[in-house]
Amino acid sequence: MPLIELFRRQPADRPAILSPDRPPLSYGALGDLARRTVADLNARGIGRQDRVAIVLPNGPDMASAFLAIGAGAATAPLNPAYRADEFDFYLRDLEPKALVVQAGVESPAREAATKLGIALIELVPEAGAAGAFRLDAAAGTAEPAFAGPDDVALLLHTSGTTSRPKLVPLSQRNVLASAAHIGRTLALAPADRCLNIMPLFHIHGLIAAVLSSIAAGGSVFCTPGFNALKFFGWLEESQPTWYTAVPTMHQAILARSERNREALAQQNLRFIRSSSASLPAPVMKELESAFGCPVIESYGMTEASHQMTSNPLPPAARKPGSVGRAAGPEVAILGEEGKPLPPGQPGEVVIKGPNVTAGYVANESANAAAFTSGWFRTGDQGVFDAEGYLTITGRLKELINRGGEKVSPLEVDAVLLSHPAVAQAVTFALPHDKLGEEVGAAIVLREGAALTDRELRDFAAQRLADFKVPRRVVFLEEIPKGATGKLQRIGLAAKLGLGA
Repeated sequence: MPLIELFRRQPADRPAILSPDRPPLSYGALGDLARRTVADLNARGIGRQDRVAIVLPNGPDMASAFLAIGAGAATAPLNPAYRADEFDFYLRDLEPKALVVQAGVESPAREAATKLGIALIELVPEAGAAGAFRLDAAAGTAEPAFAGPDDVALLLHTSGTTSRPKLVPLSQRNVLASAAHIGRTLALAPADRCLNIMPLFHIHGLIAAVLSSIAAGGSVFCTPGFNALKFFGWLEESQPTWYTAVPTMHQAILARSERNREALAQQNLRFIRSSSASLPAPVMKELESAFGCPVIESYGMTEASHQMTSNPLPPAARKPGSVGRAAGPEVAILGEEGKPLPPGQPGEVVIKGPNVTAGYVANESANAAAFTSGWFRTGDQGVFDAEGYLTITGRLKELINRGGEKVSPLEVDAVLLSHPAVAQAVTFALPHDKLGEEVGAAIVLREGAALTDRELRDFAAQRLADFKVPRRVVFLEEIPKGATGKLQRIGLAAKLGLGA
């Protein structure tokens, strides 16, 4: 089923997209918007499989543009905060037929597109419903040609932390399969409303928040982006049944929960979802206590159209520190010889299923490395328990090799975060002239807390083998994060100017 069918099968007056201080955009209006948008693109010679880059501020217009353009072309959302050289790289790599930008908003993306001969299309927000817009493009006169299930719906680059970013194509079938998987996992229904605080140039926000809500016939309240100061106001205004975020966002929300008790008392969340990075068990416990609802941790990646595993809703067990059971694709653990391993034995997490990309764009070497016997290799190390719950023990590329001893940063993180004075912790590799790598840790303390590096190292030494104890601890006001709010582990030593 292609995207356009999602809008057609819901009651026309049912709310689909909402935002602060604006009336909702209904499913009927969303369907009309998609038909008009695709017709306008077709009139410009842009159709199925053609790539359209999108650079828009976070919010309802970005959500509706993704859905409407994606109904007839391949969308490629880009981070509006990129610099000129970054836009130049990503647009060269994408080779889109057009770039959609918001009318009246300056962006270095405009100059980059012009230099590359890429057509600019202005998106003009319209007064009234959240996400209503028109394209300043040739008016469509013919019947719009909508994308089919096997056409590309979304193109996103991998993070490229350790290598050149790879371009991931996701078909209509891929993204809708993932949205359905999320909907089943969370028992999403038309009565559900998601409060979206995730960026909409990232797979988490696009699929988990927006598309899974629309696929379930529910609604999504689109904010301008994460803001801990405004979160509780949005919570009161939108009255959502759930929200999804990365752990650093949850921690920032928790830090302001005490001074927003009235909003907490009035909220009616059915659950809270966490993904895109490991959720510390103490944070999960604090969230559940503050909001009075279950926290559902899941595991996803771009190449899987987001979700791969998830903890289930109650009454089934949620296991802190685990990313849950297979929740859509098949999931297995392979050993070094490429054979599946039984529960209890760690190895590489691999997946296959209808949500998994068919392969990177124009990158034979990456595809050869990424697929084995029909399985996609995630690059993560993990282990299943006897009940089928998966624990991620680290990125294979992030494992610290201390003189031949392999250290999982996630294991050390968990210990450091169990100290009552620690708010955030990221364990990372430090270069070492004899051992190759040594264990380092960056720490953010809780407000008003005091702690020395010796005290923290002594605390860790009581709970970890000696070779896993950080030899260098740095205290920071803020740990560097990526564009989506994830803490940055790879390359952190260099960013902090640290040697051995």
